[in-house]
Amino acid sequence: QVQLVESGGGLVQAGGSLRLSCAASGRTFSSYSMGWFRQVPGKEREFVASIKWTAGSSNYADDVKGRFTISRDGAKNTVYLQMNSLKPEDTAVYYCATDPRGRNTPFRSYYDYWGQGTQVTVSS
Repeated sequence: QVQLVESGGGLVQAGGSLRLSCAASGRTFSSYSMGWFRQVPGKEREFVASIKWTAGSSNYADDVKGRFTISRDGAKNTVYLQMNSLKPEDTAVYYCATDPRGRNTPFRSYYDYWGQGTQVTVSS
C-alpha cells in the first residue's frame, strides 16, 4: 500500500518561501512520476508540478514557473517542492500524488495515490 505524507506547510508573508516535503513508502518508485497539486475551497484541484522519479525531468504549471522547484531524493524516497516569491494566490492545500506510469503529466486522473495535504497560507 502506497503512503504519501506531506509536511512543511504553514503561514508565510508574501514574497517569502516554504519547502514542502512528501515522504513516499510502500513501493519502488523508480518508474513513477510524482506530482504536486493544490486546491482551494470551491475550486478543482489544480496541477502545480511533477517530476520523473529516475530521470528527474520536471513539468510546471505556468503560474509557478520560475518561482517553484520540484526535486526528489531517492535515498529518502522524498519529493520536495521549493516555493519562492510566494503570493497570496498561492494559498491552498497542497497535495502530492503518484503516477505509476511515469508520465510527468498535469492530468489529475492519471495519479492513483494521494497524500492528506498540507495547508499553505500566504498573507499579503
